[in-house]
Amino acid sequence: MYIVRHIGWWALAMALAFTAGAQSREQVNWLTFEQLSDSLDAQPKPVLISLHTDWCSYCRKMDQEVYTHPEVTKAISERYYAVKFDAETTDTVRFDGQVFANSRATSRRRAFHDLALILGSRGHRFSVPVTIVLDEEFNVVSRHFDYLDSKKMLAILE
Repeated sequence: MYIVRHIGWWALAMALAFTAGAQSREQVNWLTFEQLSDSLDAQPKPVLISLHTDWCSYCRKMDQEVYTHPEVTKAISERYYAVKFDAETTDTVRFDGQVFANSRATSRRRAFHDLALILGSRGHRFSVPVTIVLDEEFNVVSRHFDYLDSKKMLAILE
């Protein structure tokens, strides 16, 4: 009887600890470009844009390891608006009075969205992940065309 009660309390304590840990973990508040436009009108501040695709393993690794890192999420939450954008979406995006679409997508082939190409191309090449930092006036401060670990991301956010 003692063992059953002891295990029961242990299981309850573990469940509560797991739930508390999961709830206290701060997350990045990702916005859409439409939400960003409204936020910038209300209160200007720098912007972090993450361009990704579903098939990009480094993008998923950044989601799992970098954008969940407590210092990174804190820095982003306190100082930036953050936009996460699927570079292959076929959605039409309205931002800053303009309309952007994925004009290259066909029914058989996915292609990069026009807005992703405008923001994340270097020369005539585009590859993900792309991380872009913009100032309050939406001017490019820096663009990064590779996987960024937490240490590199923190350096960029400073």
